[in-house]
Formats: sequence, structure tokens, C-alpha cells
Amino acid sequence: MSALRPNTLRMAACVSLTTLAALSLGACAPKGGSAWAENGHAADIPAATPTGKAVSCIPITSIRESRVRDDWTIDFRTGGDTWYRNSLPYRCSNLGFERAFSYSTSLSQLCNVDIITVFRNGGGPTGPMGSCGLGMFQPVKLAKDAKK
Repeated sequence: MSALRPNTLRMAACVSLTTLAALSLGACAPKGGSAWAENGHAADIPAATPTGKAVSCIPITSIRESRVRDDWTIDFRTGGDTWYRNSLPYRCSNLGFERAFSYSTSLSQLCNVDIITVFRNGGGPTGPMGSCGLGMFQPVKLAKDAKK
């Protein structure tokens, strides 16, 4: 049995650390396997066909689900399986990666003048990461969504 020299051990440790770092970075990829552009738009957002006129508010009690699509887009499902696409007027950095946000309003509706706050979702320190304004709520029919 031959003994490894100290330089060989050091090189093996460096290779192992490099491999571990690469695997760790893979865990930081956006959830859902989205292909992301530098501008925060995901390539795999389901197409949305408008089904009516955009509205400025939707009742909070009717919101059943929200799906963050990227830094610019949130789809809200309301009762009766109606979807509203909210295209934010400005990029909301980290929204598409974290896919977690909160809102606070004194009204019983979520409106285009309201602000959402992005929250860290998962490991690391928790807390707010930034705030962004909402856009109009466009009623839509979504194309088949593979990311249920």
C-alpha cells in the first residue's frame, strides 16, 4: 500500500471542495427549473389569454392561490378557478427566485396601488428583501401549466 504525499492530499481536498461548491450552487437554482434571463424574465411562463378587461383590485377573500412566475409576473387564482395575471410595472428583484411575498392593506381588496414585500424562502437569514408595486389584474385563461 503506498502512502499519499501531503501535496496529493491537498489536491484531493481542493477537488472535493470544488465539487461540493458546484453541487451547492446547483441547489440555489430557481425552483421549478425555470430558464432565467438576466432581466428577471423566466422563459417557461405559461401563456395567458386575456378573458376580459383588467381591473385595479381583487377581493382578498377570493384569492385561493398565487404563483410567482418570475421577477415581473404573479398569477392569482380566485374562486371559480378564475386567474388574474399581475404584470408588475417594474422588476421586483429576487421575487422569482424566492417565490415568497407578503402584503398589507387596510382594505378588503388587493389593488394595483398596493406594495408587496419579497421574503427569503428557505435557508439563511429570514426577513424582507425588498418591496415592489403591483400592476393591474388582468383576467386570463392560462395555457396548460406543467408546474402544478
